[in-house]
Amino acid sequence: MTTATREQSGLRTGTMAQALNGALRDAMHADKTVHVLGEDVGALGGVFRITDGLTAEFGPERCLDTPLAEAGILGTAVGMAMYGLRPVVEMQFDAFAYPALEQLFSHVAKMRNRTAGKLPMPITIRIPYGGGIGGVEHHSDASEAYYAHTPGLHVVTPATVQDAYGLLRASIASDDPVVFLEPKRLYWGKAEWDPAAAVEPIGKAVLRRPGNSAVLITYGPSLPVCLEAAEAARAEGRDLAVLDLRSLVPFDEATACEVVRSLGRAVVVHEAAGFGGAGAELAARLTEKCFHHLAAPVLRVTGFDIPYPPPMLEHHHLPGVDRILDAVARLQWEE
Repeated sequence: MTTATREQSGLRTGTMAQALNGALRDAMHADKTVHVLGEDVGALGGVFRITDGLTAEFGPERCLDTPLAEAGILGTAVGMAMYGLRPVVEMQFDAFAYPALEQLFSHVAKMRNRTAGKLPMPITIRIPYGGGIGGVEHHSDASEAYYAHTPGLHVVTPATVQDAYGLLRASIASDDPVVFLEPKRLYWGKAEWDPAAAVEPIGKAVLRRPGNSAVLITYGPSLPVCLEAAEAARAEGRDLAVLDLRSLVPFDEATACEVVRSLGRAVVVHEAAGFGGAGAELAARLTEKCFHHLAAPVLRVTGFDIPYPPPMLEHHHLPGVDRILDAVARLQWEE
């Protein structure tokens, strides 16, 4: 059995971090144009060990350490993509990606349109993001709104081990650039995943929990909190559905609207700041599309409109079960 065949066969059990590592390894076996680059991704295997062992297996030509220069890393990836490679870039932490925003917004997002489709940008930008790990500022940002607001980019964030593997494989295979946001606090959650499972196209939401009272709409690191809140809501006699968007761009409007129209009540949950956040767009869009089916306004539970707080205070900032249930209680229930 070849290495590639062995890597693709059978269920695996492990953490989200291991699933991401497996996705990178399998993609590199399947396609020699896939290259991984970033700060400390080589011998160290990345800060969170997502690239562990890749340099030893594929050599420093295909998994290479770069200087500490995010704009240079992404600019290099643009050149690699123009010459037929599929670079996978790691930005070491969420806020560390900001020096590369000019490259991302001006070139990565626009190159395919600028060249009338002649130069696709099959670049995957992996970004460990979000709080909940006791990190300080520049290590805990939830910056998805910046990317989602930029036409030309796909924005994906997994919340399960299986999706971490499948969505990363789909992102690497995409001819469009993908900002792949990896929830740091979910890296160590363990589950089975199947490398051979069919990978749905980017932009397909999934109903993680059915319900008949209202729906919690979320993505990435907030999914486990929403599932916990849905269980807690049973004690209050409310059966909450939980919809995991999985990607913000493309947004699965059809599935989201179907669920909202059927239940009439919705709460959008994410840990990024509320003002101008992804939840604002989701609430506005769902209100426009589902207005005559709504029994109450679409509400939001988000992080506060402040810079990320010190580690000892982050539990106040991040949406929790109590704040979600408070929002559910405000959905104009008929007592």
